[in-house]
Amino acid sequence: MEHCLLVDDLPDALALMSDLIRRAFPDIALQTADSVQEAKRCIRRRTFQLALIDLELGDGDGAELIAWLAERQPDCVPIVGTIFDDDDHLMAALQAGAQGYILKDEPPELVAQQLQGIRNEQPPLSPAIARRMIRHFRKTHALPAVECRLSPRESETLGLLAKGLRLADIAQALGISHHTVGDHVKAIYRKLNISSRAEAALEAQRLGLVD
Repeated sequence: MEHCLLVDDLPDALALMSDLIRRAFPDIALQTADSVQEAKRCIRRRTFQLALIDLELGDGDGAELIAWLAERQPDCVPIVGTIFDDDDHLMAALQAGAQGYILKDEPPELVAQQLQGIRNEQPPLSPAIARRMIRHFRKTHALPAVECRLSPRESETLGLLAKGLRLADIAQALGISHHTVGDHVKAIYRKLNISSRAEAALEAQRLGLVD
């Protein structure tokens, strides 16, 4: 990753998260913004591989900014950095396209470790958020129906996807083409009604496909 955008309107939080990002990615070029409008100006000027975005900003909604970013830079990995751990904020962010959700008030060492996992395509999720997502999916998905909808090969693909493997690595592991893996992933997302690797990882855990 070459460029990262950090969006937060609180100076102390901006300084803390800047330090943690640099700790996780020593060579990354970090751009900061303290508002939605400033973030949009940055996005128009440069392509980012990673974006860490607060949800409550002085001039707008961070989830809406994530959706705006995803439309213009689909290869960017948008991560939420916030203090809000309720279902409303969490689900709005995931639906907007967030691929991770980090609570800023957790120990800095844990946050840095979660950010480092992005290198291996592991969705950065605070433990409290992971537990909340599992509870949410247990309420909204009927387990027997979900299990019978996935084919054996789709279940294998979901398990490997949840472990952070790239599509090319999954194809090699299963002895199938990259395009076939892509078709499996699309089918998994559609059948489980999910839209991100973070949700896929939690569904895999819930179905017992990963430890």
